[in-house]
Amino acid sequence: MHIASARFRCSSTRLDQCPSDGKLEFAFIGRSNVGKSSLINLLTDSPALAKVSSTPGKTKLINHFLINDRWYIVDLPGYGYARVSKAQRQGFSQLITDYVFRREAMYFLFVLIDVRLEPQKIDLDFINLLGQHGIPFGLVFTKCDKLSSNQVESHVARYKRTLRQSWEELPPIWYTSSEKRQGREAILDFIEKCLDQAAQTPQP
Repeated sequence: MHIASARFRCSSTRLDQCPSDGKLEFAFIGRSNVGKSSLINLLTDSPALAKVSSTPGKTKLINHFLINDRWYIVDLPGYGYARVSKAQRQGFSQLITDYVFRREAMYFLFVLIDVRLEPQKIDLDFINLLGQHGIPFGLVFTKCDKLSSNQVESHVARYKRTLRQSWEELPPIWYTSSEKRQGREAILDFIEKCLDQAAQTPQP
């Protein structure tokens, strides 16, 4: 897929503030400091589109970016960062769950995982919650340049073993590195196939 244009559309604190134009949305979520903004900038080939912060947990809004005037990338707040207050964490959780479970325009959710880490309970709990609600999602392992290829494969294999304890079929998986531009084409090709599929599906 060629990205001809990518521009910020809006930030929302509530679901009813999100765009109502019916364009499909592909959302990105993960623990704070997982590299979400860097990945969005890589996908859009726009280094400054999503703000990359040195302070984890800074994204507190639902941010919509209009791509090719046809579909949206949605940057969701990070979760699991301990240095925000309990009230803020609850607020993020409500905002996230409202969007993920109620947003009809969301076609697919990319869940970002830092490939360097052991499987984290908060990620696994969130993934299992998606399964319980039948949300279409895939896993994006980030920061793959920080490990050797053998280490990456080993860490992802460990993650798969953990998921198979409760999942019969694993979700799609991508390996990415914003530094090495790894995974960009694979994710964009997947999105393009989704858009084509949606266009061929009769609307109720």
